[in-house]
Amino acid sequence: MATSHELSEFLKSVERRAYKQAQFAVGDSHHALDVVQDAMLKLVSKYADKPAEELPLLFQRILQNAIRDHYRRQKVRNLWVTLFSGLSSHGEDESAEHDPLDTLQSAEEPGANNAGANPASTVERMQTLALIEEALQTLPLRQRQAFLLRYWEGLDVTQTAQVMGCSEGSVKTHCSRATHALAEALKAKGIEL
Repeated sequence: MATSHELSEFLKSVERRAYKQAQFAVGDSHHALDVVQDAMLKLVSKYADKPAEELPLLFQRILQNAIRDHYRRQKVRNLWVTLFSGLSSHGEDESAEHDPLDTLQSAEEPGANNAGANPASTVERMQTLALIEEALQTLPLRQRQAFLLRYWEGLDVTQTAQVMGCSEGSVKTHCSRATHALAEALKAKGIEL
């Protein structure tokens, strides 16, 4: 059984990567934060009695389920919005409530280990990461999940298959297609890997 300190340290260690993974999956920072918080709460409330070594796979499985639940809720919400949108006859510009400041994205905080790095290489690395993140957004959901679990989270094929609820062969196929698509997208931007 994991102690409360081990559970707390585990959650601290995965929070940033989980948020980024959810952000890639749902495409919205606010929804991504909700998904990660829901996954963390579920882990703590239902699985705190599990051994510490089981927490990483459990959390990844919970996170992937939370992402799928988000898509299901969005699908239902969109259906109802579509059904009821014909009933309203406001005639008002719905974009009037839009705040342009909401669309501004904050810059990624540089890590503490970048303090003495060459500014040119830091900028180049940040630009490359931005291109990779942009290319990740274009991948189909399952390819993006497999890629992030394997290469971002460092899970092996078996663990990734368990988290995604599919066969190991499917994981390999999704990863292969994702890496080829990402390589092509970067090559089109002039970056050879």
